[in-house]
Amino acid sequence: MLVGAAVTLALGCGGGGDRATARSAPTPTPTEPPAAPATSAPAARPGLQLQRVGTFHDPLYVTAPPGDRRRIFVVEQGGRVLVVRDGRKIDRPFLDVSDRISSGGERGLLSLAFAPDYASSGRFYVYYTAPDGDIRIVEYRRASAERADHGSARPVLSVSHPASNHNGGLLLFGPDGLLYTGLGDGGGAGDLHGARGNGQNLGTLLGKILRFDPRREGGRAYSVPASNPFSGRRGARPEIYAYGLRNPWRFAFTPRGHLVVADVGQGEVEEVSIIRRAGANLGWRVWEGRSRYTTGESAPGHLPPVIQRFHSDGNCSITGGIVVRDPALSALRGRYVFGDFCRGRIESAQLSDGRARDVRETRLQVGALSSFGEDARRRVYVTSLNGPVYRLVPR
Repeated sequence: MLVGAAVTLALGCGGGGDRATARSAPTPTPTEPPAAPATSAPAARPGLQLQRVGTFHDPLYVTAPPGDRRRIFVVEQGGRVLVVRDGRKIDRPFLDVSDRISSGGERGLLSLAFAPDYASSGRFYVYYTAPDGDIRIVEYRRASAERADHGSARPVLSVSHPASNHNGGLLLFGPDGLLYTGLGDGGGAGDLHGARGNGQNLGTLLGKILRFDPRREGGRAYSVPASNPFSGRRGARPEIYAYGLRNPWRFAFTPRGHLVVADVGQGEVEEVSIIRRAGANLGWRVWEGRSRYTTGESAPGHLPPVIQRFHSDGNCSITGGIVVRDPALSALRGRYVFGDFCRGRIESAQLSDGRARDVRETRLQVGALSSFGEDARRRVYVTSLNGPVYRLVPR
């Protein structure tokens, strides 16, 4: 993430020391500017604009509890979760873990997920980097609709992380009720961890999408479904759902339950892949996009991306989005929206049969585009690390 408007990019971009050169982030644009040069199919769909919800400190994510039509919850990188109720920001944080995390660059409080049974259980989960750099997933309980029980913290998963970048960061409950999370490859440049890197190593959780049930089971902090592709396989971590990833910052589910993963590239290519089966290998560090990155190594069953974006066109770090389900957004309904942290232009694509079709740009642009999110009404939000949080609305 970028902290502020003109510091080193740290969403996992590649090149050189694996960070982009310091630059000023583009100015957020809440309405449609003149059309940009086409890097995908031209002709933006009309009738869309960005409505400002509020301004926050380094916002990274927006979500809401199932069924709560009044509130959204905004995750700030520095460790706070703030509530917006009926359009008004509540000053007192829902949760504040700023004293339990390391923040800055790509570290911080990175995500929040409410359990499917949150209305009755009050369970929710946060993903952050600890002061020692380890990745932590922690369970909390609510004290009230707008206040967490800070004393209810229960560690679920801790993963040692050797570098400050490529921390992944998303927690998302799938249609199967299980928790999915994406972990980066351990950081640095080129996944130089061990003989073949972490991405292709099934013995580590780094460079993977994980799937598990985060509820305590007996003496275990969480449980792993027997249906996971590597469950019971010798030498493999059973939590792994997919592997061969570099830094899966954001991902989403399609209406058919397929996983759409945006993986931040090394120095040349950003990519979006559609995972239709458990156990998929997205190819890193052997492949960067559809181009070979490492010679003399193999990536069994490599799944190529369906969308590529190149640094030569001004991109630097892909920000994966969501499949739009808001009935008010007829121009985008059923389409996958995404963008890039540096370029800021919001794009959309029709995903079907494991392919991306009709990829096109909107006229909407957000500086320091850090994430997309949804509320309980399926309304779509966009966050800028410069501070604003927007909702996508008809023009």
